Amino acid sequence: MQQAPQTIVIVGGGTAGWMAANLLAQQWGRHGTQITLIESSEIGIIGVGEGSTPYLRQFFKRLGIEEREWMPACNATFKCGIRFPDWSTQPGYEQYVHPFFNQEDLPVGGEFFTNACLRRRGSAADANPQDFFIAAELARQRKAPFYLPREDGSPSPQTDYAYHFDSGLLGAFLKQHAFKLGVRHQIDTVARVDLCENGDIAQLQMDSGALVGGDLFIDCSGFRGLLINEALGEPFISYKDKLFNDRAIAIPSALDESQDIPSETTSTALRHGWVWQIPLSSRYGNGYVYASDFVSPEQAEIELRQHLGAAVANSEARHLKMRVGRVEQHWRNNCLGVGLSQGFIEPLEATALMLIQFSVEVFIDLMEQGEFSRRHQAQFNRHINKMFEGVLDYVAAHYRLNTRSDSDYWRANRENQQISDRLASILEVWDQGGDFEAELTSHGDALMYIRPSWYCLLAGMGRFPANLQAFKQQQEILTGAQARSKLESTAKRFFGHRDYLRSMK
Repeated sequence: MQQAPQTIVIVGGGTAGWMAANLLAQQWGRHGTQITLIESSEIGIIGVGEGSTPYLRQFFKRLGIEEREWMPACNATFKCGIRFPDWSTQPGYEQYVHPFFNQEDLPVGGEFFTNACLRRRGSAADANPQDFFIAAELARQRKAPFYLPREDGSPSPQTDYAYHFDSGLLGAFLKQHAFKLGVRHQIDTVARVDLCENGDIAQLQMDSGALVGGDLFIDCSGFRGLLINEALGEPFISYKDKLFNDRAIAIPSALDESQDIPSETTSTALRHGWVWQIPLSSRYGNGYVYASDFVSPEQAEIELRQHLGAAVANSEARHLKMRVGRVEQHWRNNCLGVGLSQGFIEPLEATALMLIQFSVEVFIDLMEQGEFSRRHQAQFNRHINKMFEGVLDYVAAHYRLNTRSDSDYWRANRENQQISDRLASILEVWDQGGDFEAELTSHGDALMYIRPSWYCLLAGMGRFPANLQAFKQQQEILTGAQARSKLESTAKRFFGHRDYLRSMK
């Protein structure tokens, strides 16, 4: 058995760098591993309002960090799901919610799957997921995903949820926590990367003149990919033919203090892309994700400001470029790409931190299984690539399913044939009224997204036959209005969002 890496050098701070530093220090600090994170004072942190998937909860649990410790420090809020207005023009499906799923969904949410199958086979059953899941109703009422205490003291059902936060503040919080775990911090800029004959990274030559060597190097240098791309020459596979968006504009705006804080992300379709609105405890984070092939940055900013109105009249806009795709090998030689350096799938389903966390955790597990050798390097790369491709399919499906016709952008997305065989098969089985359960099962864990998520996406976009027949079977089916009525009553048993956040301080 080889020993754990004795020296790990992380190039780049931000959320990716400090997440990696914490996970590695937490796991291998007991082996005597010394971790140094180097970041340049010349490269700023974006620090936009950002969302997560529920998987981030496991990150903090692994580090032993309580929500009341990190959330107030990062202006964080709770996230029950994502609302998608204006992606579809189908009557009754102009917006839908991709919820996080809870125990309370079993009785009412189960009816959604029945109705969705009936409707895709030609019967006029209500099947918009925003009417059938408690998370959607909690977001509608601006509730936190936590029950009020029961009078009899009995435990409440479990709920699933994610977070919104200021990514710059989260990076700063994780930095301080990493220091507690013994991580060293160095402000410097990489001037040159020296390689060994076998292609490993030997050392970094810094602007200060220092030489930094290590057993393992983690590239968290962002889209530049200073180590994995530039030094090692790892090829980058662009997703440009599948996901057209390559730019974003971020503008903050103030919260309406007269209302409770929303507990969902909103992803609203505009003419050349979509706008995120992420509620923090201190402000909204807003941003327009768009394709520069279809609209200029100047016109995109005008569209965003028109959409947000007077709330951003005096707010500065930041223009960002995105490199959408992934490297072929995330772990090459003695270098691991993490975060934007390894790849990025646009922000639509808030998967960026999930991919960072998943990559580092799987790396740790396979390194230990391989007795700290590179025995499982190829397996690791296949595993991470499978995850990227699975997320790509789910995100690309949103664009393929849109029914807007107000711009070349949306028409081109709908007509785009550059989708995987897997996604094409999923759409075909759904459209033909086939055995959708068997279709999803046939793809196994390559889908990445679970069964309810695929139902919510396809049904939520109104992907149903045009000529529907009245439901003729004798048993009753639950209408959307009936489902909403039941959920409205249930949601009254939950905390208000702002009140719960205040109770954490």
